[in-house]
Amino acid sequence: MEQSTYQELAEIIPEGRLKAEEPMSSHTTFRVGGPADVFVMPATFDEIKRTVSLLRNHNVPYYIVGNGSNLLVSDKGYRGVIIKLGKEFSEIRIEGDVVTAQAGARLSVIANRVMEEGLTGFEFASGIPGTLGGACVMNAGAYGGEMKDVLTEFTVLGPEGDIIKIPRGQMELGYRTSVVARKGYIVLEARMQLEKGDPKKIRARMDELKEKRVSKQPLEYPSAGSTFKRPEGYFAGKLIQDAGLRGFSVGGAQVSEKHCGFVINKDGATAKDVAQLMSRVSEIVEEKFGVRLEPEVKKLGEF
Repeated sequence: MEQSTYQELAEIIPEGRLKAEEPMSSHTTFRVGGPADVFVMPATFDEIKRTVSLLRNHNVPYYIVGNGSNLLVSDKGYRGVIIKLGKEFSEIRIEGDVVTAQAGARLSVIANRVMEEGLTGFEFASGIPGTLGGACVMNAGAYGGEMKDVLTEFTVLGPEGDIIKIPRGQMELGYRTSVVARKGYIVLEARMQLEKGDPKKIRARMDELKEKRVSKQPLEYPSAGSTFKRPEGYFAGKLIQDAGLRGFSVGGAQVSEKHCGFVINKDGATAKDVAQLMSRVSEIVEEKFGVRLEPEVKKLGEF
């Protein structure tokens, strides 16, 4: 990035929320990844809009991240600007049984807030380690629930810098996809419709789901959660297990012995280790069963 462009960016994003050569290993749940040329943390709609407009006008590559829970960044880092929608952009507003939250709000934080308000319907998301923005893009789901069950409206930044409200009927929410993913929109906030419930029962359900995760998932290691999409008619973890790949490793990356659907950073893995392991797992499963596993994890940068 040219120095003049960086200086223009510094006029939008104040010092402290604008960093150069920021290691992406600090911003992904895999805990791997080299430095981003520039890393910004906007706090308002206006800062996001002006930042994106500036970068588009100067043809500077950029990428939006939330909690980095579905992201594998190259060891070489990212040549461009990472825009993180995180705690600086995470306001949650509750009016009756309607919840409106900004894209950087963590799903776990939203779940606890609505539980305290006696609102049910969001328990499924309480353990998903991501932000609302990413959950909307991918229609995140767990334990029988999906974002499409509760979402009623997105507010997004469109390709021309226009702020658009997208109602439920136009969201195109499917398995790990949405109109946001298809059209390259940036989620700014979302509205959800929940129902009145008993806080004690809501807490009990969240605790039950937490116990399931702790007992079945390798939460003690860095990972990006479920590594592969579910092939139609199959379960990725079962295919990987049946292919004899439990514990299979490349460098410091390993197919979890606890849950074969997870690739974990077992011991100082590099992004290259993780990528090569994912590739080998896909190849071996296809050789054995004729089913091609597609990654749920998004790769960013040069591999």
